[in-house]
Amino acid sequence: MTATVAIVGRPNVGKSTLFNRLVGKKLALVDDRPGVTRDRREGEARLGDLEFRIIDTAGLEEATEESLLGRMRAQTEAAIADADVILFVIDARAGILPADRPFAEMVRRSGKPVILIANKAEGSGGMAGAYEAFGLGLGEPVPLSAEHGEGMADLFEALMPHFPDPDDVEEEDDPNKPLQVAIVGRPNAGKSTLINRMVGEERLLTGPEAGITRDSISLDWEWRGRPIKLFDTAGLRKRARVEDKLEKLSVADALRAVRFAEVVVVLLDATIPFEKQDLSIVDLVEQEGRALVIGLNKWDLVADQQGILKDLKEKATRLLPQVRGAPVVPLSGLAGSGIDPLMKAVFQVYETWNSRIPTAKLNQWLSEALEANPPPAVSGRRIKIRYMTQVKSRPPHFAVFGNQLDALPKSYTRYLVNGLREAFNLPGTPIRVSLRMGQNPFDKERK
Repeated sequence: MTATVAIVGRPNVGKSTLFNRLVGKKLALVDDRPGVTRDRREGEARLGDLEFRIIDTAGLEEATEESLLGRMRAQTEAAIADADVILFVIDARAGILPADRPFAEMVRRSGKPVILIANKAEGSGGMAGAYEAFGLGLGEPVPLSAEHGEGMADLFEALMPHFPDPDDVEEEDDPNKPLQVAIVGRPNAGKSTLINRMVGEERLLTGPEAGITRDSISLDWEWRGRPIKLFDTAGLRKRARVEDKLEKLSVADALRAVRFAEVVVVLLDATIPFEKQDLSIVDLVEQEGRALVIGLNKWDLVADQQGILKDLKEKATRLLPQVRGAPVVPLSGLAGSGIDPLMKAVFQVYETWNSRIPTAKLNQWLSEALEANPPPAVSGRRIKIRYMTQVKSRPPHFAVFGNQLDALPKSYTRYLVNGLREAFNLPGTPIRVSLRMGQNPFDKERK
């Protein structure tokens, strides 16, 4: 769906000039006299690789509803209601006038994303007015000259976060579709025994020998009225120890089951938990971006269950920081205990995996995070993070916009990920962060 951008501001600040610049044609009348535009005018705009519907509006003025000015204002208010993004334009040469303030308040109250444009900012006089625009409380102004085409790259960078990336295609969640749950782990962790107990029949071959399961078997099941598709998988061993051709195929089949699953239960043997291979399996699940639950099987064989559970939860936090907060559920496939808590955890992480966070809340959190711990400086110039938005869920994926982000240390990205996980309650799900820098869309050398 094409985004809609509305240009608003008091009369004679250059809204129609900017409109013409963005549509690439002189569709709107332009004159030095204020109030030339009276009706809403729409056009198809293009800026760099962004394409959107643009609305030019009449200058905002205080007036009674019945008057011509009042009716023009009503047209502008309708355009604001229709818009996805608002460009609030001021005249940088004139600076902030009393007439700008009530309308700045009006666009703020709309709840729509607002980009403050300081037009006519060419020359030193214009830049002074642009700095004055900070006083409107609409964020950092974008200085430009619509007449001369200056500053359009900065406008492109400001608009870019409000447009979905072509690669960011959201998966649709069908409530009638069975939840896909894969049970994975080392050989002999008790995966098939657990699934037999879940479905209530000896559906899968089990025994003391490791590696009985070779194919990834899918079973339809229902838990509390909710359809589930369970995948039993072959035990995953270290690659160096996988020599038999058939076992190699079994391992590949198990990895495929992880990729197709929505939630993965990594089953550990509670008597020998968190071996190196267990950590590798969790790492694989995180890389594939699946929601994760850790199951501690054979819990009936553990003495001092309360003390050991506390110790294992602490160990999970320390050894698996990339999925911090993943539920750790004790259970016994043989005794049939812990299946209900396991499934509650499965649906809990699935919900987290589908989380969407409003952009306004994200950026409020971001400004606090940046204030508490600003990004470092590179070559004497501080890295600037401007904006953040969520581009996908399943798992939550965030795009961070700013300057010099290619120099941002990985430790700072980890700081952001850990902060997001804590602030928005995202335990146990992988979190993706993409760093995106605004490029000059008119720089031919970059094309």
